[in-house]
Amino acid sequence: MDGLDIQRVFLELVRLGIGHGTGCKLLTPIDWAALEDLAARQGLSAVLVDGVGRLPEDMRPPKPVLLQWIGETLHGYEYRYEQYCKAIAGLASFYNAHGFKMMVLKGYACSLDWPKPEHRPCGDIDIWLFGRQKEADKLVESFKFRVDRSHHHHTVFDWGGFAVENHYDFISTYHHRSHIAYERVLKELGTFKVESGEFRVEGQLNGCSVEGCRIPSVEVCGEKVYLPSPNLHALFLLKHAMLHFVGTELTFRQLLDWAFFVKCHGKDVDWSMVIRVLEEHGMMPMFGILNAICVEDLGFEASLFPAVQFEPAVKARVLKEIFAAVYQNDGSMSFLARQQNRYRRWRDNGWKHDLCYRESRWSAFWCGVWGHILKPASI
Repeated sequence: MDGLDIQRVFLELVRLGIGHGTGCKLLTPIDWAALEDLAARQGLSAVLVDGVGRLPEDMRPPKPVLLQWIGETLHGYEYRYEQYCKAIAGLASFYNAHGFKMMVLKGYACSLDWPKPEHRPCGDIDIWLFGRQKEADKLVESFKFRVDRSHHHHTVFDWGGFAVENHYDFISTYHHRSHIAYERVLKELGTFKVESGEFRVEGQLNGCSVEGCRIPSVEVCGEKVYLPSPNLHALFLLKHAMLHFVGTELTFRQLLDWAFFVKCHGKDVDWSMVIRVLEEHGMMPMFGILNAICVEDLGFEASLFPAVQFEPAVKARVLKEIFAAVYQNDGSMSFLARQQNRYRRWRDNGWKHDLCYRESRWSAFWCGVWGHILKPASI
C-alpha cells in the first residue's frame, strides 16, 4: 500500500470506530503496521481498534496483532483514563477544600463528548480557577509542590502522575498581537458570578445568549468540577486547534474534539457571536476547512456546522499537512538547530498563518521574539 492508500484506509476505520462508516471502502491487503503507526501519531489508536472491531472477521489483522492492540488500548487508554479521572478528582477535592472552584479545559471536557470517553487520549490536566491562579499557586507551593513559572500563560506542577497546567490566560498573548483582544473575549466568557445558585457570565458579550454562557458542572469521582460554557469552549477549541496548525501540527484527534463538541453542544452555541469573533480575527477560512474535513472525511452531518465553505485545493493541502506535518515539535533538537528550524517553519508556514490570522506574519514574528525575551526558558 502507498501512503495515500494507508490514509484512505485510516479514515475509513476512524469513521467505523466512531460509528460513521461501513468498511466497504477498505483496500486489501492492508499494511497494518503502517496503519498502527499512523493512528498512534494521530492519537487515535483506540478508535482504530474500535473500527477494526466492526470489520468482518476475514478483513481484520492477524489475531496476535489484534490482541496486542487491544492490550495496548486497555493499558494506554482505558487504564490511563481511569487514573486521569482520579487525578482530576483529587485536584478538585484539594481546591474545593480550600475555597477554589476548578474548571477543566480541553482534555477531560472534550472526552465527555466522545462516544467512548476512555478512548480519547489524555495528557495534561488544563485548569481555569476563575481568576485566582496566583493565590492557588501559592497554596500549592505551601504543600511543597514545585510550580514551574517558565511559561507565558500558565504555570505547571505535577499531580497524581499528570502535569497540571494552571491557566492565568487561556492563550498566550505574546505570540500574536491579536491574541490580546481574543484573550479579552475568552476572559469575559470565563468571568462568573453566583446567580440563582449557578454560575453565569457577568453581563452580555456581543449579544451572546444566556444559555450559551451557563457553566455546567459534573461529578468526577464524587467531586464537583466545572466545564467551559458552550460559547467559551467553541472559541477556545478553535483557537487552540489553529495555534497547533500554524505552530507545529494539527491532528485528527483535535478535529474529533471539535466535531464531537459541535454534535453535543452546537445547539447551545451563539454562532452569530462566535462567527463575528472569528471574522474579526481572520479565522473564518480555516474554520470552514475544519468543518469541511469533519463532514467530508470524518462523516459528520453538514447540518451540524454553521459554515462549511472551502477551496478544494486548500483543503487538500491542509489534509496533507495533518497527515504528515512538515515541521513538527522541535523540543529534542539542540539550541541552534531549534532556532534554525523555527525560522524555516515561520518562513514556510505563511500559507497556514493566512488561513488563521488577519495580522501580518512580521507582526507575529516580532511579538514572538519579545515573548522569548520575557521568558528565556521558552527559547
